[in-house]
Amino acid sequence: MSTGSWILLDHVVALLSIAAWFAAGVTLALRRTRLTPAVLGTAVLVTLLRVGTVGMLAGRGWWFVQEKVLLGLPMLGAAGVGAVLLAGPYLLAAGRGRTVGRSVRAVVAVFTAAYAALAGLVVTFLVGYPLTAGTALITVSLVCAGALLTARVVAAPAESTAAVDVAPAPEDRRAISRRRFIAWTGGAVVVTTAGAGTGLSFLPAESVTRGGGPGRPSRAGVSVADLRGADAPAPGGTVRRHVLTAKQATVRLPSGREVDAWAFNGQVAGPALTATEGDLVEVRLRNADIEGGVTLHWHGYDVPCGEDGVPGVTQRAVPPGADFVYRFRADQVGTYWYHTHHASHIGVRKGLYGSLVVSPRAGQRADEQVDLTLPVHTFDGTVVIAARDGRTEHPAPPGTPVRLRLINTDSDPHRIVLAGTPFRLAAVDGRDLNQPGEVRDVGLYLPAGGRYDLVFRMPDRSVALVVDDDRAGGLRLRPPADAPAATHVADTSGLPELDLLRYGAPAAVPFDPGRADRHFTMVLDRGIALVNGRPAYAQTVNGRGHPGIPDQLVADGDVVRMTVVNRSLETHPWHLHGHSVLILSRDGTPSTGSPLWVDTFDVRPGETWEVAFRATNPGIWMNHCHNLPHAEQGMMLRLRYAGVTTPFGGPHGEGATHEH
Repeated sequence: MSTGSWILLDHVVALLSIAAWFAAGVTLALRRTRLTPAVLGTAVLVTLLRVGTVGMLAGRGWWFVQEKVLLGLPMLGAAGVGAVLLAGPYLLAAGRGRTVGRSVRAVVAVFTAAYAALAGLVVTFLVGYPLTAGTALITVSLVCAGALLTARVVAAPAESTAAVDVAPAPEDRRAISRRRFIAWTGGAVVVTTAGAGTGLSFLPAESVTRGGGPGRPSRAGVSVADLRGADAPAPGGTVRRHVLTAKQATVRLPSGREVDAWAFNGQVAGPALTATEGDLVEVRLRNADIEGGVTLHWHGYDVPCGEDGVPGVTQRAVPPGADFVYRFRADQVGTYWYHTHHASHIGVRKGLYGSLVVSPRAGQRADEQVDLTLPVHTFDGTVVIAARDGRTEHPAPPGTPVRLRLINTDSDPHRIVLAGTPFRLAAVDGRDLNQPGEVRDVGLYLPAGGRYDLVFRMPDRSVALVVDDDRAGGLRLRPPADAPAATHVADTSGLPELDLLRYGAPAAVPFDPGRADRHFTMVLDRGIALVNGRPAYAQTVNGRGHPGIPDQLVADGDVVRMTVVNRSLETHPWHLHGHSVLILSRDGTPSTGSPLWVDTFDVRPGETWEVAFRATNPGIWMNHCHNLPHAEQGMMLRLRYAGVTTPFGGPHGEGATHEH
């Protein structure tokens, strides 16, 4: 059973616990003394079951249970014991016919247990990890206030019956008088207000975290504005000049459907940029009419930081009527893509994206193979592959080498199946795998922002590329002798997923991940936090939202490890700019296949990933969820090299230019 399933089960058991305790309180208040013991017993049993689910989660990691172990269960346990001790004697007496009244204290105690159960789940959903003293104070204060209010409500009518052993005495009524009720609840409000800042992550955090390393500068102070690309190609290379104009457009798809888009050069996807290893890529970005501005981020390409296209960090957004020139040397071979990084949750969805493919200088001639670059994008529920909706047909003579370059430009993963032939997954995120084996009848889950290169030799029958199990759409590669209608694709939904951590053969890596200079942990969750200065139910990292998440400080040459934990019930495709990371393990299981270098990896609900990289590209780099709405809702931070500054403002304002 996966950790995500245990998280979901624990939520269900918590809800059942809340319902059972409230039901026990209601039946007790209504003097249903025959029904109450069964309901109260159910509440106790469900609470014990909750202890079991939390125990199982604790075995998966402290991150998943901290607030439950330190606050939720102790609070519920104490309240539950009190409820049983107070309600038990009363129910026993009632069962023997010795009382006809009701016990105020027993009713209040049972409802207090219900409030504690509810408060524990609310803390999980609204605050999560990490638990703070402020959160604990707020929670306990509110549970106590609820108990006082219940006591006031239950005791308000004078007792008309005289319970033999539990009827409240006059001093009991004085204990819950209006004056005392106001005083106690007022005190709870004061405590709550005092702790609110800490409990809801509204107080400012330290501007940086060092991950156990020193804060020494890696070099004399340098601005990202000075970290620009080369101005000449490598020997033997050429200059590849392009102009990309961002403009609002109505784009007609092959089906005849019209899309209200933002497009580069009037097309979606934008122009396919290609280069040969060693070439100089020069792109002039022009903004015709996109309000707010645009930039170009080279996703997965380790450009110098000044070319990274992050507004407020590496440049200012390009406003309507202006332009900006990006320039970098094409020294990474493989499949990559570009997109705007200004309001990217809107701009990319509406069409501001395109592909970048860099070929090796010594490689197979293009006319000797079928090489297709296939950006996958969704417009209002319609999947578009390489600017075509519906089914795409492409001829491929038998025996021809085929490479399909898949690029997921959406914010959600896509499931890819290649039916009709065995194939190899040759590259992930532009990086070649070591000795990838031939596979067939498997599903490939392509993370948001990720790329897969599939290679095979064309058979003498049709081959189908199926996206998200849509057998009517996708791509068909067809030998000239095959009729289009002859292609039949079996159901692909039940095919197993190819585990990339076990695929390919091991090989040496250029550093020892076990001797890291810094180690950062990022716990991904949802909770109340400040996002861009406003309270929100945010997508959080370590309980905070952008820009309140501390920068991760590194020095040039550091080996850096990152632990990425997903406490939420959503998938988070994690993406670090400027570096590829080596996958070390998932849920404690080490990677045993080919070294897996990626720039985006899906952290599914309940998963824990360990990754590592060497810091060799100085700058200030975004580190964020590539579900772009999640990033907009707070799930992004920065990895910053010591000594590097920005003149463009940045998320931490002037704090970005200082070490702490």
